[in-house]
Amino acid sequence: MVIALEYDYFKPTKLRDALALKARYGAEAQFLAGGTDLIVNLLDETVAPKAVIDLKGIKELSQLQFKNRRLWVGALVTFSDLLASRTVKQRFPLLWEAAGEVASVSIRNRATMVGNICSCVPCMDSAPALVIHEAVAIIQGSRSKRNLPINELFLGPRKTSLAEDEVIVGLSIPRPAKKNGTCYLKLKRYRGEDLSQAGVAVMVMERYEYRVAYGSVGPVPIRARSIEKELKGKKPTPALLATAAKLVEKEIAPITDVRASKEYRLHICEVMLKRAVETAVSRLKGKGPKLGTRLI
Repeated sequence: MVIALEYDYFKPTKLRDALALKARYGAEAQFLAGGTDLIVNLLDETVAPKAVIDLKGIKELSQLQFKNRRLWVGALVTFSDLLASRTVKQRFPLLWEAAGEVASVSIRNRATMVGNICSCVPCMDSAPALVIHEAVAIIQGSRSKRNLPINELFLGPRKTSLAEDEVIVGLSIPRPAKKNGTCYLKLKRYRGEDLSQAGVAVMVMERYEYRVAYGSVGPVPIRARSIEKELKGKKPTPALLATAAKLVEKEIAPITDVRASKEYRLHICEVMLKRAVETAVSRLKGKGPKLGTRLI
């Protein structure tokens, strides 16, 4: 297939120049990072920009580093970059496990974590893990810069709180102060590349402090606060997990689509919660299955 649309193409080497171009073209300009979503949209003409601003010439956006107990993920860092990082696997295993569930190797080689959340589709794999880690998006506009908690970025399907002239330059992700075990489960229709039917991220810290987030079962990622409250300070016995599972229907808002019915998503999210909590607790104790093991 060939992109039939005509548009101006720019590849600035400075962030300020990219922002100036975005301010000039406004809503009629699209930023390009990995391009795994944008190119598809250009091919099927669901977007028709007058300008495409390629960010890959801005070297500072490719930084991936851990400093002062925070992981910096620049806007051009790909999922393959994350998977290749020993620091990410050892210190942020939840992010590493979620990165491995994104599409295929060829897509992960191009797709960026920042681009994934900017697409803001309900099935984005990185969002539940970022919500669990309470990540902060660093946003730069043509005239100002701001820090935004990740849960405030998502407004609805394909809709974020970014202003017209803004871009996320990177994510600042804190490493929890307490020892923890994590698990990310993604349910899809078959092995291989597929969008998520449901996803759950779980972190269990010392003294049984829990964090739980869902994806693909609501218009935006869901932090399951009532489930966290029910589990807090308690060992995950079968009886406790059964009680917590009953709260799932109050937290999520699944729909029926071509990938799964509303009823199936609701049921499987209960199953996934139990399995993810048990796995995270096992990993907290230095046991459990290896990262990336298929558990659902």
